[in-house]
Amino acid sequence: MGLKGFVEGGIASIVAGSSTHPLDLIKVRMQLQGESHVPNPSVQVYRPALAVNSAAGNVSISQIVSQPRVGPISIGARIIQSEGVAALFSGVSATILRQTLYSTTRMGLYDILKNKWTDKESGNLPLASKIAAGLIAGGVGAAVGNPADVAMVRMQADGRLPIDQRRNYKSVIDALGQMTKQEGVGSLWRGSALTVNRAMIVTASQLATYDQIKEMILEKGVMSDGIGTHVTASFAAGFVASVASNPVDVIKTRVMNMKVAPGAVPPYSGALDCALKTVRAEGPMALYKGFIPTISRQGPFTVVLFVTLEQVRKLLKDF
Repeated sequence: MGLKGFVEGGIASIVAGSSTHPLDLIKVRMQLQGESHVPNPSVQVYRPALAVNSAAGNVSISQIVSQPRVGPISIGARIIQSEGVAALFSGVSATILRQTLYSTTRMGLYDILKNKWTDKESGNLPLASKIAAGLIAGGVGAAVGNPADVAMVRMQADGRLPIDQRRNYKSVIDALGQMTKQEGVGSLWRGSALTVNRAMIVTASQLATYDQIKEMILEKGVMSDGIGTHVTASFAAGFVASVASNPVDVIKTRVMNMKVAPGAVPPYSGALDCALKTVRAEGPMALYKGFIPTISRQGPFTVVLFVTLEQVRKLLKDF
């Protein structure tokens, strides 16, 4: 039963991650907007009334307002114009590896804990227990998949750098190899504390919400156990996970993407430093940068994840 849960969760996660990768890439690019230490800050676009400092010093409100607001559609169009359609799938190999390591682990472990803690007589599992199972499963999965997560963020963000400063990783294997050689093995777990925190929040909110909403729909007889129920519960789970995880996701993205030259002082000394600098320079709402693509990606991702999972379970029910 335990191994089966890992296989089912792994297949569903890889399908969902690969199919929604372009939305995830756009989300990462949006989350990196406004960083003051970027190589060419003049090309960075600040959100009106939020950015208050730049690399050169203070920026007046009039200067900020004059900057156009760039949304997910505009960013997607710019990526296609400047880098080509294929650029929307930059880092997809890292996404597949990440889903294989991280999501397979969290989905399988959550399934084990859920079955172990469910009351055998009533068949019920309290919401608090579902959340606890999600927290544990998410934390373990993130620790296992962090190297692929770092590689994925860097490969997705590479196109925004000047050509002479791009990392130009050929694949996730090349990315992991270069990171180990140039920055040490420790770089593979850069931002791991943030990754673990985010994964715990996402897994607990996403999986627990899906199970809870699905149970409520079936208990009240609103719908039968079919695609309609799965899609409805999935959208609810995706929304809750997006709201809960976006601030941590922004900080995680920036910490993982930062370039640290030998002997130079890192742009951020840690997660707290990154959060403080981000809020100080861009305002508190900067922690929700990329929220539209986050929820636009999290919604479809969660739907594809759970609909695929339910279908895979039906296919493998006799095994």
